[in-house]
Amino acid sequence: MAKAGLEAAIWDLEAQQAGVSVASLLGGTRKKIASGVSIGVQDSVEELLDTIRERLAEGYQRIKIKIKPGWDVSVVQTVRAEFPDISLMIDANSAYSLHDVEMLKALDGFGLLMIEQPLAYDDILDHAELQRCMDTRICLDESIHTVGRAREALAMKSCRIINIKPARVGGMTNARAIHDLCQSEGVPVWCGGMLESGIGRAHNVAIASLPNFTLPGDISASDRYWEEDIVTPEFTLNSDGTMDVPNRPGIGVEVQRDRLEALAIRKAQYPA
Repeated sequence: MAKAGLEAAIWDLEAQQAGVSVASLLGGTRKKIASGVSIGVQDSVEELLDTIRERLAEGYQRIKIKIKPGWDVSVVQTVRAEFPDISLMIDANSAYSLHDVEMLKALDGFGLLMIEQPLAYDDILDHAELQRCMDTRICLDESIHTVGRAREALAMKSCRIINIKPARVGGMTNARAIHDLCQSEGVPVWCGGMLESGIGRAHNVAIASLPNFTLPGDISASDRYWEEDIVTPEFTLNSDGTMDVPNRPGIGVEVQRDRLEALAIRKAQYPA
């Protein structure tokens, strides 16, 4: 993540010097990106349904819900019954093993967009076996932390979708390389979030403008997490569930340096 932060600043600087946006410098082709939203495990199924209603009313194009042992098949069944037509995916965050294969196969009946990272965070082999058993597309997240791991997963057919998080893979250069690799293999990708502030969100929006980011990402509006972001303008959701890709030089938004200074825990300078 430290490497990704430093590299992101360099992409911003290079784009500013060239007078273009980071999205353009990366090779982005979209002026708007599709936005989805992630919803964690709630205190009750009723609370989960209410939260989904709220997010749909806000316009998000795809709903992701978290699952875990004891909060899985019956919950997904209830959600799908209540919302039969929405684009729905689930995220297991490595909560299961191949011992749970029958339960996981039961999820095939709910018309899911994908199931994200059902098995161990460092696994490629067992995911390949599970994908052979399931109709639902597996998406790998935590397992893909390098370009090499992405190549292995694709070669072994461990997944049919990959979630790319620039902070997880060491920066924008690696994120673009994984995008290009997946595109060459006909495997769609989407951009995941790691609770970024507006600065990181700007980079995520930029990378998500590349052509193979064909699925809505976890790039929510600023007010989804922050009472006040540290950039202006803040990132907002359009009525059609999209988010505009900034087209000004660099990351395309201005950092509120006074607010950043007020929130900083420590500061260091490294003279050349």
